[in-house]
Amino acid sequence: MSPTQVIVIVLVVLVIVAAAAVAVRQLGRRRALRSKFGPEYDRVVAEQDSRSAAERELRDRERRHAELSLTPLSPESRARYSAAWEELQVRFIDSPGETVGDADELVTRLIEEQGYPTGDFSDQIAHLSVEHARTLSNYRDAHDIHLRNTRGEASTEELRQAVVHYRALFADLLGEEPLGQHTPDQRHHPDHDATSR
Repeated sequence: MSPTQVIVIVLVVLVIVAAAAVAVRQLGRRRALRSKFGPEYDRVVAEQDSRSAAERELRDRERRHAELSLTPLSPESRARYSAAWEELQVRFIDSPGETVGDADELVTRLIEEQGYPTGDFSDQIAHLSVEHARTLSNYRDAHDIHLRNTRGEASTEELRQAVVHYRALFADLLGEEPLGQHTPDQRHHPDHDATSR
């Protein structure tokens, strides 16, 4: 074998090893993003033109999230929000439409107090996705029902479901379930346990 052939073979081997290393690193990053963002990863991939564009978007979310000054809730704030949520759920029976609007406002106040931006809903979702990705689909669904409710298009069952969805994010942000596993109407109808699941 000539020295030129040996050099070519060595170069080919080095290129293959480098390509394998890059592929392994990309696979590791992909797994880390999938693990961190959960269903939000798949949602962003479906919305973007390519997987690499989606992964860039998610890494950009992580970067923007790192720039936030998030503040943990004090025990007093936590208790105040839990009490507000309990009051909200009790009011659901008498005024479900108004209660959904109040739930949206309460969740927004909780998000804001922790230091997340609350202006544009899509920006809010992007910032929340870094630490609360598992409950974002609930939040999106609740917010959609809230918007339909403002147009008079949501049924009482949808309004009940919106409160259940808001509670999922609320509990995630609070770090605890505010009232156990009761949905708004279970306080008066305990035979509806299956509806909270």
